[in-house]
Amino acid sequence: MPPKQRKIAIMGYRSVGKSSLSLRFVDGQFVDSYDPTIENTFAKTTRVANQEYDLDLVDTAGQDEYSIFPGQYSMDIHGYVLVYSITSPKSFEVVQVIYDKLLDMTGKIHVPLVLVGNKKDLHMERMISYEEGKRLADSWKAVFLEASAKQNEAVADIFHTILLEIDKANGDIQTKSQCIIS
Repeated sequence: MPPKQRKIAIMGYRSVGKSSLSLRFVDGQFVDSYDPTIENTFAKTTRVANQEYDLDLVDTAGQDEYSIFPGQYSMDIHGYVLVYSITSPKSFEVVQVIYDKLLDMTGKIHVPLVLVGNKKDLHMERMISYEEGKRLADSWKAVFLEASAKQNEAVADIFHTILLEIDKANGDIQTKSQCIIS
């Protein structure tokens, strides 16, 4: 089978680790310094469940609650990774604003999405519980993962999960039936 072409936007408040997650997944590197991103696109080929994907990751500039949702992120994007830092209540608020703007811009009631609580390694500074993140993702019918770009924890899972969510939204994957016959 030929590779599927997929474009994913990574969005969130500034300094939550969007670029760190992207670089860790694409290059296997973690850069400790902070250099604000304007926009980068990373390309990577990856395989999930016997399907190859040519992936473009659009690493976006940090958003805040006053940012106008960039129109280019509502077109030609197959799925979204929304990132907050478990150490930043502000980033958790902003990710909810981004989600609302995303639905407004796309005109959809559901988009393929993974919500990521990043910086899991900073557990001593945690201010957003796992349960809060999970509850938010559930309310969006999205997948929730906590990750650490620094420790390379759950990083590949984020991108593999969003690829499967995109396929599911496109009807390319049969989801497990919840039927029980007794």
